[in-house]
Amino acid sequence: MLRRVFGVSTSGYYDWRDRREHPAPRTAANEVLTGVITEIHAQSRGTYGSRRIHAELRLGEGIHVGIRRVERLMRAAGIEGVYRRRKHWTTRRDPKAALNDDLVNRPDALWVGDVTEHPTAEGNVYLATVIDAYSRRVVGWSIADHFRAELVVDALQMAIWRRHDRDPGKVMHTDHGSTHTSWAFGRRLRDAGALGSMGSVGDALDNALAESFFGTLQLELLDRRRWQTRTELSTEIFDWIAVF
Repeated sequence: MLRRVFGVSTSGYYDWRDRREHPAPRTAANEVLTGVITEIHAQSRGTYGSRRIHAELRLGEGIHVGIRRVERLMRAAGIEGVYRRRKHWTTRRDPKAALNDDLVNRPDALWVGDVTEHPTAEGNVYLATVIDAYSRRVVGWSIADHFRAELVVDALQMAIWRRHDRDPGKVMHTDHGSTHTSWAFGRRLRDAGALGSMGSVGDALDNALAESFFGTLQLELLDRRRWQTRTELSTEIFDWIAVF
């Protein structure tokens, strides 16, 4: 009936039927790979794009595949990560800077701290973090419904407890926010044998690592839905940092 309705030859019909029942090896491999890509994308909570999925395939799953193939399969399956438009920066690297020694190219030599806030229907939730510049790991954090000094002190204390470190050469770099310039924060730094550092006024690049982390948090979690309660948002922030 199909042959008669569509006006195709008998051999053409059977060739089409056999291709459906016995797909080419490349086609079958692409179907399996698409399934793995879909699973990785789901586990990333819908955030991973082609580059991070490609990295997970190679490093996490041991699947050697080209990034172009990953991109092609993702387009065919309608899978994409979350993203923002690229910004054009005006920073120009000084070639003489390469002659200087990197004094923080080791774990726990430099920590950076910052605070962000996000609204809920009940009011704002505040998050303070301490990030190790070498590993880019969040080594300490604190979540609260206020913006007092204890918010950043608690984050710093968590980092100290987790890293078990009293290196007098450690540097804690922050902005000029009132919590980081407070007496309580400075006292806790001195007790830990760490040195405080603050960026120059008006320089948005001084604390770029912390800003980059908060930008990712904003993109992948905070801005993807409206939050009703502080408890709901705090739980999701904790899960994003500690689990995901």
